This record gives sequence, C-alpha cells and structure tokens, in this order.
Amino acid sequence: MGKNKLAKFADLEVFPNVYQCPEKAVRAGEKLKKGDVEIGRGEWGTKVFGNDHPIVLELGCGRGEYTVALARLFPDKNFIGVDLKGARLWTGAKQALDEGLANVAFLRTGIEFLDYFFGANEVSEIWLTFSDPQMKKPTKRLTSTYFLERYRHLLVDNGLIHLKTDSQFLFTYTQYVVRTNQLPLKRELTDIYTEPLSDSEAKILHIRTYYEQQWLQRGITIKYLQFALPATGSLTEPDVEIEYDTYRSYNRQKRSGLDMGK
Repeated sequence: MGKNKLAKFADLEVFPNVYQCPEKAVRAGEKLKKGDVEIGRGEWGTKVFGNDHPIVLELGCGRGEYTVALARLFPDKNFIGVDLKGARLWTGAKQALDEGLANVAFLRTGIEFLDYFFGANEVSEIWLTFSDPQMKKPTKRLTSTYFLERYRHLLVDNGLIHLKTDSQFLFTYTQYVVRTNQLPLKRELTDIYTEPLSDSEAKILHIRTYYEQQWLQRGITIKYLQFALPATGSLTEPDVEIEYDTYRSYNRQKRSGLDMGK
C-alpha cells in the first residue's frame, strides 16, 4: 500500500465527519462509534448532525463529489456518502471539512449492511450515481429488488430513489423494475443535457463528477430516473433480456461473449 493511501487512512481515523465500520466489524457486532460517542439506528440526526433535518444517502459515493455538491445546494438537509473505499472517501470528507459543511458525513462500510446503521424511517432519499451496472450479477445491482427490499428498512414510506447513470443497461433494467412493480415514477430522462429541465433540476442533475466528465467526453449520454419506493407490497424481478453496454472502462468490463443479459 502506498504512503499516500496510508496517510489518507490515518486521516480518516480522526476526521470528525467520517464513520467507519467495515464488514469485519459489522459481523463481529461492533457498534458504530466516534470517539466515545456511540451512534445507533435512528440516532444520526441527534448524535451526528444535531438536528431533525431529512437525511439523504449517496450509495457508492466514490470521492463524495455528489454528496458534497448536494449538501451545498440544500443546507436544510443532511447528506451521508457511503462507500467501502476509504481512499476515495477521503477526498469528499476533506473538502467538506475545508468548506465547513456541517450537513455532510461519510460512512465507510458495505452497502449490504445499511440496515445495521440506520433505523426505520430514518432516511428520506437515496442517490445512486454512476453505480456499476453489474450486468452479470442481478442481485448486486443497486436498483435490484434485492436492494430495494433493504432500502425499505430505512426509508420513509414513498422515499425517493434517484438513479443517475451512464449505463444504458442499468437504466433500462431499472425502468423494467419500476414498471414491473408499478412503483411511482417521478422523472425519466434519457439525456439530461438535451431534455428540458427546470432551473432547480439543472442545478442538481448538472453536477458533474470526475467520471461523468469522462463519459461525456466519450459522447455517452447521461440518464436519470427518479421513483418512489412504497413501504409495503411485494417486489418482483423483471424477467427480461437487456442488451449489454458495449463499452469498457473504469473496471466495467463485459465479462461474457454474450450480447444480452437478464
């Protein structure tokens, strides 16, 4: 491991806006702590942010660019970026500290463990920005019914899910998930830079991360879906075949000779 990474990991231990509890700690039943303060389910508002403002998660937040940008736009909401990669989290955490953004925190853990850290109705919205489409692994897609069931454990009734993606595969798959389960669709855009947006939408959707810049330079369109997730009702995986994304980059490799997948 490089010295730069080691230095970042050391910073994460002391950054006041970073909370760490990786898989080993979760499976050992360890509690989430910052110093002497223990944060249980339902306590993020009181113990971390000191208010009762709505909590918004960005899952797989990477460098935390979207988390920080949204926090700037909405000081009346609390934002938590979640990712397993500590060296990536460091960038957003450092930026939030430098800017004095008190409504930003980062949680280093696996997304599959969300209900270990958050209580019922604690979260109002979830953002999924440029998630790996997981074309060969349906249960690992962050908009699959596998994960939607888990989001229900912490979301308010009809809490919002935002998907911003370069992947036509993930966008199409999520469309099928929404339609198959008759989830309330709020917004559907096949290209956020050519379709008409309100000023408020443009401020939110035109936030550009490092990776989004790469996709745009390659001529890849950016898609967006927003839908609500009711607290009750059965969820069914769509039984459809979807054309795979043809491009490869940033570790998103088509690991099969096939052109279609479920």
